[in-house]
Amino acid sequence: MPDHPKLTVLGAGSWGTALAALIARNGVPTTLWGRDAGALAAMAAARVNQRYLPDIELPEQLGYESDLARAVRGAGIVLIVVPSHAFASMLDELAPLLDADTAIAWATKGFEPGTGRFLHELVAEKLPGRAAAVVTGPSFAKEVASGLPSAVTVHSDDAAFAQQLATLLHAPNLRAYSGGDVLGAELGGAMKNVLAVATGIADGMDLGLNARAGLITRGMNEMLRLGVALGARPETLIGLSGLGDLVLTCTGDLSRNRRLGLALGQGIAIDEAVRRIGQVVESILTADEVARLADKHGLDLPISASVRAVLHGEVTPVAGLKALMAREQKPEYPHGLFGNA
Repeated sequence: MPDHPKLTVLGAGSWGTALAALIARNGVPTTLWGRDAGALAAMAAARVNQRYLPDIELPEQLGYESDLARAVRGAGIVLIVVPSHAFASMLDELAPLLDADTAIAWATKGFEPGTGRFLHELVAEKLPGRAAAVVTGPSFAKEVASGLPSAVTVHSDDAAFAQQLATLLHAPNLRAYSGGDVLGAELGGAMKNVLAVATGIADGMDLGLNARAGLITRGMNEMLRLGVALGARPETLIGLSGLGDLVLTCTGDLSRNRRLGLALGQGIAIDEAVRRIGQVVESILTADEVARLADKHGLDLPISASVRAVLHGEVTPVAGLKALMAREQKPEYPHGLFGNA
């Protein structure tokens, strides 16, 4: 494979556009695909994604293509950046179109709705035998596209592919690391969205910075315990894909999941909150899958469970908070770091 293979990014939302622009600026032949041919034509003409990244100029060398078969033809790497609920169908569309040696990567965060399966499991099932990697970490699309300093991590079972993709992403404004714990990297990127709703609710209720710090810390504990039960490496979860993404999403108002929590904490109905955000809010689906995994492994994850109950309208944010605060006093780690506390 040449030093700069053709790379196609699937998904012309904020994160897909930001990644495509970054990679194109790095001198990699890059094509951005989206379903809306009119929107892509407007982007090509104005060199701006007016809906998702207004006022941020896109590089002249970035290509655009609305036909999926043409977009992926000859691509050495296909990077999928679509919402988690559309991920499986995207793989199904790709299966008959890809060249035999095309590698697959994704910057999607979440689980398969309804099954709780990790996205790497879907890739292994639907596109077997290919090099595959996840790109994740604390990275708001707007800041990456604006050239502000950021960091991501690339995890793959294929160390050479993880290194290759990290090298293609690495730029003056973005540090790209690599690793080999795909499951851990995916868990951190998905679960932090649920926990960001909790901190958003607390901030929406003006509960103070102490409450926010407590929720982030105890939420990290829940992420670690679920991760270890699933076979993830603790160091992955205290790295960029876990702790890093958790802190960013819980504290940064560019986070859709935090903004959802803020709205709920202010008494706004969930449907209205989602309408105001105007983009997919991954936590709504992810909360169900975290609960499914916790039940499967016999884990008590009270913050995640409370968020799920609030999102389903089973309890109000105030009632959910009272239930958390009413839990019995106990040692912080009664069974060691990864006990079912």
